[in-house]
This record gives sequence, structure tokens and C-alpha cells, in this order.
Amino acid sequence: MTRVLYDLCGIDEGLRFSPYCWRVRYALAHKGLEVQTRPWHFTDKEALAFASHDKVPVLVDGDEVVTESYEILRYLDRAYPEAPLLGEGLAETRARFFKYYAERSLAPAMLRTIIMDLLNAIHPDDRAYFRETREKRFGRTLEEFHSPAKGLAQLDAALEPLRAQLTDSDFLDGDAPAGADYLVFGNFMWARCVSSADLVSNADPVHGWLERMLDQHGGLGRRALRVTDIEGAYR
Repeated sequence: MTRVLYDLCGIDEGLRFSPYCWRVRYALAHKGLEVQTRPWHFTDKEALAFASHDKVPVLVDGDEVVTESYEILRYLDRAYPEAPLLGEGLAETRARFFKYYAERSLAPAMLRTIIMDLLNAIHPDDRAYFRETREKRFGRTLEEFHSPAKGLAQLDAALEPLRAQLTDSDFLDGDAPAGADYLVFGNFMWARCVSSADLVSNADPVHGWLERMLDQHGGLGRRALRVTDIEGAYR
């Protein structure tokens, strides 16, 4: 049985930058599950018609088709209960907080900082779609939305709870990473893959956690292609 993950790609098929897909890639590695990733573009909606869905990640595991990153993590815990990601009951409910924290506090600040780098990293065929949908969402042009100074200040404030937790433990889930770490770290992989912007200083406890996360699972994150690795792609 071949497990398949549909994974967003950019100007190079090897440039995989979706924060949601990175959550799943780390979760699969945590479970020790092999997966074949299939590159997907924003405008390739037809490729996901079988899943009745129009976004990645989509995981195909035998006869099971699972969409949405958090639901995929929940599925992996049900189907492969060893090495839990989220846990059950209260633990799973608490883990859900990190999903919302990453999406509603960290992602907006990062996006304001890196959005023009992100546009450059997206496949040329997807850029018009990305610009149109995001400008409609923001109610302004990407250029008007882009404000690294404001974004970094917003991110610095949003990272305070993370700093406090990482002062007490090496990972959000304690002595070793699990679902909470992957839910948050996906956003940092998103930024790392598409931009060279320094989001946290070397002295920040978050920086140490990022370095530890990059080294997890055989250096899964550290080995990932970045836009800065692609000749002529980064400007």
C-alpha cells in the first residue's frame, strides 16, 4: 500500500511550503509512516476532485481519504495509536488550542512580514490566483498589506506564550515533540521555505526550539528545499 500526500509546491516541484502540509509531514514522520508526496498547485483544483476538496493537504491512506491538517493528525492517532500526536479527551482538546494559536496569532504576523517573498516563491501559473484571492481577503493590494516592521512587532508579541513554555521545557509537548509542536512549527517551515527573513533572534528561546525542530526525524525540516537554494529565484 502506498500512502500519498498531496503537497503544495512552488516555482520548483521540490519547494514545498504549505504550513498545513508541513504539520502532516512531521506527524507522519513522528509515526514512522512512509509517504509519497505528490506536488500540487493552487489552481489545480481538478486533481483533488476525488476528495471533494479544493485545498491541500489531502492524505490518501489505502481506502481512506482525509482532508484538513488537524483532521489528518486525528486520523493518524486513530489508525496508528502508537506514538500519539494529540492524545484523547482533554489532551486533544488542549492540543486544538495550538492549531488556533498558530493560525490566528502567528500566521497573520508572519504573512505581513513575508508576503512578497511568498508571492515570488509561488509558481508563476498560481500568482494571479493568489493575488486575487488574498487581496479580496485583505481588502487591499499585497503591496499595501506588506509591512515587515509591523509584522515582526506583531509576531514578537504573539510569541510571548511560546517563550514562556520553552523556558520550562525543550518542546511544547515536554521532553519530546508531538502534535502541539508540529501544529506550530508548520508556520515556521512555511516562512523558512519561502523567505530569508529572520523572524526571531538567536538569543530567543524560540530560536533554540526551531533548531531542535529542524533536526527532528533525520533533519526533515533542515533538508527541505528553500527558495534561496534555487538559482535565480530569490530576489
